[in-house]
Amino acid sequence: MSTKPYQRWSVLAASTLSFTVTFAVWMMMGVIGIPIKEHLNLNETQFGLLTATPVLTGALLRLPMGMWTDRFGGHIVFLLLLLASVVPIYLMSYATEFWHFLVIGLVLGVVGGAFSVGMPYVARFFDARNRGFAMGIFGAGTTGAALNMFVAPLVLSAWGWEKVPQAYALGILATAAIFWLMSYPDPGADPQKRVSLREQLKVLRDPRVWKYCQYYSIVFGGFTGLSLWMTRYYTQEYGFDIRQAALLAMCFSLPAGVLRAAGGWLSDKYGAHAITWRVLWVAWVCLFILSYPQTDFTIYTVNGPKTFHIGLNPWVFTSLLFIMGAAFAFGMASVFKYVAVEFPDNMGVVSGVVGMVGGLGGFLLPILFGALVDLTEVRSSCFMLLYGVVWVSLILMYITEVRRAEILVPGVKRT
Repeated sequence: MSTKPYQRWSVLAASTLSFTVTFAVWMMMGVIGIPIKEHLNLNETQFGLLTATPVLTGALLRLPMGMWTDRFGGHIVFLLLLLASVVPIYLMSYATEFWHFLVIGLVLGVVGGAFSVGMPYVARFFDARNRGFAMGIFGAGTTGAALNMFVAPLVLSAWGWEKVPQAYALGILATAAIFWLMSYPDPGADPQKRVSLREQLKVLRDPRVWKYCQYYSIVFGGFTGLSLWMTRYYTQEYGFDIRQAALLAMCFSLPAGVLRAAGGWLSDKYGAHAITWRVLWVAWVCLFILSYPQTDFTIYTVNGPKTFHIGLNPWVFTSLLFIMGAAFAFGMASVFKYVAVEFPDNMGVVSGVVGMVGGLGGFLLPILFGALVDLTEVRSSCFMLLYGVVWVSLILMYITEVRRAEILVPGVKRT
């Protein structure tokens, strides 16, 4: 590597901090959307759209952001992204109508492109042996979801929801200054490179890219969707107030961010396939249990009817969420280990596409969660939907990877 060690670690620290703050902003509506819903008298589907709108822009921008990073470098692109988001974040505090929130949410959603800028930017400072670990540390910036669940309820309770966007706008401005001081020019950027969009997108003809998109749609899309939905879930399902609900929801979001670096290390050591396969099975088990709704049933016995209750209490429910959050953390890291190993020369484009599909999953899921609640009136239907998505990923991985894997003796393949 041509870069010096102190530059690598400085870039990693600055990029991880910036991603953490931008992710907190990206998840902001998951908390402040609750009082806004009550004020505007929205149904569950509208609430899902309210919380998910910023995610849409961030998802769609991931591909162009990744391409611009390959050409101009993460040093410049990340800084411009941070500065461009300050005004729309601040303006959110002045919104009064449902359409105001949707329009401004689309604009401030630009912060969601931070992942596709920072991931290839950080990766190019590290060699192949340490790249998975470095990307895992950067990916730990998804702890911004947990940071939002801690900070936003405090500000909301003290001064009202309007002060949350204002505080976040100041936080983004300060982060931009820190990033500029601690980051360095991207060693892999080539401003003179004139590659057409068609040439860059040729890599998308590779079916592996779309397979990794499917994996990421559950580990990241599911993480994003549930991070936006869980605070509301706790208030409605278990009757907690918004501060208690947000703290419990952190039990899902925090491990999903903190353990991502460990997922990168495990992916370096055991391979992306081994980690991803196990992650999907852990999620499958957790979602199967979480899907069961609160149920009362009556048995008519010889001594008369007896009624029983089956359902998860909040502590068992939170424990399962914690396990699934940890599994998603490993899965987010392992999917991008696939990308780093198999597409080292097109990381910006491929990570942008994979991140875009994962982000689109994070946009669609809260809307579908709300629609399912409105249609079925069963709140755990959100986990039923995710359970089905995990099944698709497991089947896809079995067909394309597990059946072709070596078994028992090296060199003996499944026929």
